[in-house]
Amino acid sequence: MLQHEYQLIVGVDSMRPPLILLHGSGGNERDMVPLAAELSPRSTAIAVRGAIPWEEGYAFFRRFADRSIDEKSILTQAPILAEFMADVGVQWSLRERPILVGFSNGAIMAAALISIYPDLAAGAVLLRPLSPFATPASTRLPGTPVLIIDGSKDDRRTADDGRRLAEQMTHAGAAVTHHQHPAGHAITEADCALVREWLGAHF
Repeated sequence: MLQHEYQLIVGVDSMRPPLILLHGSGGNERDMVPLAAELSPRSTAIAVRGAIPWEEGYAFFRRFADRSIDEKSILTQAPILAEFMADVGVQWSLRERPILVGFSNGAIMAAALISIYPDLAAGAVLLRPLSPFATPASTRLPGTPVLIIDGSKDDRRTADDGRRLAEQMTHAGAAVTHHQHPAGHAITEADCALVREWLGAHF
């Protein structure tokens, strides 16, 4: 039995890497479904529901009352999500390693996943992320393409959050592209345009 609820969006091109879509805090898998058509309409996509009930929805890991990251929760949930990704890939006969596309809470978990399991994904798109760990993981990322996009008007992040994560991942060996543009916390069409351009260049 798979460990996460999810929604499958079947693509017409099985040679393209599938997208694994991870929502933000208090959301659910349906929040990310429209992104499949926006970002890569020919790709299969799997929109995943976080396992932890949170606010009016779900999350992929817990946060403390001051909204700081509960790293123990990430380390507990990450192997479950990684196993789910492997199992769902077998179930649907997915040929290629997936690209993780995470927003906010989902972006933080995506960053944790590729840091802990460097061979799990072909790449990652991190929208409004934070670094998942105060002390970065010691694993090496073998040139994994990573796109980080911040909003300069995002009142849930500081100006250095994305830059700090980009530096950490670059130091670990990832091929990082980092953008900051004048947006708030929500995903915008400008974000989607940047992601489409990045996907076209790398995949």
